[in-house]
Amino acid sequence: MTTLKIGDKAPNFNCEDQDGNTIQLTDYKGKKLVLFFYPKASTPGCTVEACDLRDNYQTFVAKGYDVLGVSADSQKRQSNFRNKHEFPYPLLADEAKEVINAYGVWGPKKFMGKEYKGIHRTTFVIDENGIIEDIITKVKTKEHTSQILK
Repeated sequence: MTTLKIGDKAPNFNCEDQDGNTIQLTDYKGKKLVLFFYPKASTPGCTVEACDLRDNYQTFVAKGYDVLGVSADSQKRQSNFRNKHEFPYPLLADEAKEVINAYGVWGPKKFMGKEYKGIHRTTFVIDENGIIEDIITKVKTKEHTSQILK
């Protein structure tokens, strides 16, 4: 789905998080970043995935990683999702789908025989210099941390 490959420069972005703070890729220069795209805040699979990352957040930090979630939800939905589950990392409210399209994770999906467009659950691991180190397209929501830190 995404045309980005391991070794590519990660597309820069400029997007507001759940509290209206502007976040850019350049804010993470010198750190590794786990950039995870999920279909919809507060849905079962997305909650399991985001909670797995939350529960292992200190491990990520200890290994020099930061974590950032992205979906097309509104700031209010992202804020409610983050507060309810006490995520220690920001969630981008990419309603305009600028970051989503830059990373190529928007496209046709199938659910119960119906086709629609949506976000493909995908995680990009970006190194300290903004280069894509890994792309995980078959995300296991319950074991996502071990997929990233393999």
